Amino acid sequence: MTIEKPILEVEDLSKYFDVSAPLLRRLVRREGRATLRAVDRVKFSIPKGKTLSLVGESGCGKSTVARLVVGLYEPTTGKVVFDGHDMAAKHSRKEMAGLRRRFQMIFQDPFASLNPRWRVYDIIAEPIRAHGIARDEREISRRVAQNLERVKLSARDGEKFPHEFSGGQRQRISIARALASEPEFLVCDEPTSALDVSVQAQILNLMKDLQRELGLSYLFISHDLAVVYHIADYLGVMYLGRLVEVGPAREIFKNPQHPYTRMLLDAIPDLEMTGRKRIPVGGEVPSPISPPSGCHFHPRCPFANERCQREAPGVTTLSGEIDVRCHAVEEGRLAGEVEKLRMQSSAA
Repeated sequence: MTIEKPILEVEDLSKYFDVSAPLLRRLVRREGRATLRAVDRVKFSIPKGKTLSLVGESGCGKSTVARLVVGLYEPTTGKVVFDGHDMAAKHSRKEMAGLRRRFQMIFQDPFASLNPRWRVYDIIAEPIRAHGIARDEREISRRVAQNLERVKLSARDGEKFPHEFSGGQRQRISIARALASEPEFLVCDEPTSALDVSVQAQILNLMKDLQRELGLSYLFISHDLAVVYHIADYLGVMYLGRLVEVGPAREIFKNPQHPYTRMLLDAIPDLEMTGRKRIPVGGEVPSPISPPSGCHFHPRCPFANERCQREAPGVTTLSGEIDVRCHAVEEGRLAGEVEKLRMQSSAA
């Protein structure tokens, strides 16, 4: 997938974890080392002012990608390029501080991501002081109040502690803290998954309003396709550490190509009761420590053949904007087999 003027470029990004048993146990049992391939050669770009959402089942590597992007993990291979700067390259401390100020992260759990011993004022003021954005206490107070009001809270809420707020309000505080350093890019790791549905809608609307107002770019991690549909400009579908489909969100929702993407969308309840026959996701996610050979999805794919079992698929670009890793798509046989399977399901 090619995007003009990206603010973030992820190139062949991989992260492997050594999950081997202790040395003595391995020697006794004559076992080798065990490696968990959490992220395997992921590649995507995000343009300025847009949102790319990564979706997939639990354990597919979405949150690991988020932590790699913000520097909480170091990549095993590949690189993260933010606005033309390779984040793995050796920069001066001053240059790195300037870069890190420009992107922030919003975490999944608003109950665990805020210091319970600090007042809200100090939580939001911390990045302002740390990055030297303001040193005068009056200016810091003004900025804290401004960020609280941006997320639809009151400046007086700064005197309270996190436990005095609901889950949705805590997530607003987390967003205000992220905005305090005046970033251009936010990594959002399932920021609505711990909230009630009605509160989720409020947070999503707030994030869209902030994006329009401040020109923010988002990497949005989620497993909820209904949430992704309303916020994403681009969509990336991950399975067992690999990015299997990526492109404009509306195009993928309208006409998904990879069998896994089709099955995820078929799992969404058909509220309009169209009667369209759907192919639900079957089977269990394999272990990422010992993934299947070839295409990782082939044990669960109704369209897999012998090639899928022995050869990992390359990238097939469709219409110049959607990248898919699937042998069936590359060979041009997927559409016919999908229709055949749905006819068999209807007859049954």
